Formats: sequence, C-alpha cells, structure tokens
Amino acid sequence: MDDFGGFARNIIASPNVIAPGGRLGIMVQGCQGGGTASSQAFRSPSLSGVNGGNDQSSGFATVNRDARPGRYDITVNCNGRTLTSPGAFTVMGGVLGGLGGSSSTGATKTDMAIGGGLVASSVIGGGVFLLRRRQERRI
Repeated sequence: MDDFGGFARNIIASPNVIAPGGRLGIMVQGCQGGGTASSQAFRSPSLSGVNGGNDQSSGFATVNRDARPGRYDITVNCNGRTLTSPGAFTVMGGVLGGLGGSSSTGATKTDMAIGGGLVASSVIGGGVFLLRRRQERRI
C-alpha cells in the first residue's frame, strides 16, 4: 500500500472473509475527513471521520448477494486521493440450506428402496428375536 504522507495509507476490512449479503466494516487510516469506498462486490458506501480516531474514517458496506466467491479489492477516495488495497477481503462460496439443496419433491426410487430395505430388515430381525425368546421360555 502507498503512503501519501497525511493521506489515506491503510485500508482494513473486517471481517476479511465474508458471505454474500454480509455486512463489511471498512476502516481507513490517514483519512480524517471521510470519503468513499468502492469494490466490485458492493455499492460504494460513504466513509465518515471517527471522533478521536486519530485521522481515521470508517463505514459499512453490504456485500452483494450475487457476489461470486473470491478475493476483492477495495479502493478508497479520500481527500482527493485514491488508495487501493488489493485482495482486501474474500467472499466465500454460498451454502445451500433448507432441505440440503434438494430440488426434487417427495422420495426418489432410491430413497424408497433404502427405506424399504431398512423396514424389511427390522421386521425380520424383530421376528427372529421374538421366536428365540419364545423358544427360551419353553425349555
């Protein structure tokens, strides 16, 4: 990162690994008056000066829900100067939730075969157990 001598000199993204749709905190050192941040992964939020923050500005950005997994740069425009932090944060891949990402409705033929096999084996096992107990009582 470049040192602009009194201008923006460090960009910190928190968290540095985030899911699509997540809220990303951005802190810029050496940017007293505020500015804007931009990235391909979110809309450009405004950065505001932090009171007692030692020449720092901060803001929040919401990562686009359709952002692809990967590393993203953040570019800050502060006091008429720009600074880019390459690979400042990483968008992680999405996870299918709910029914495990299933797109079928109802049980498939495989599900039915497995379930039928389990039921049949439990019926046979229970019958064998009952027959053995019954024979033990007669002795």
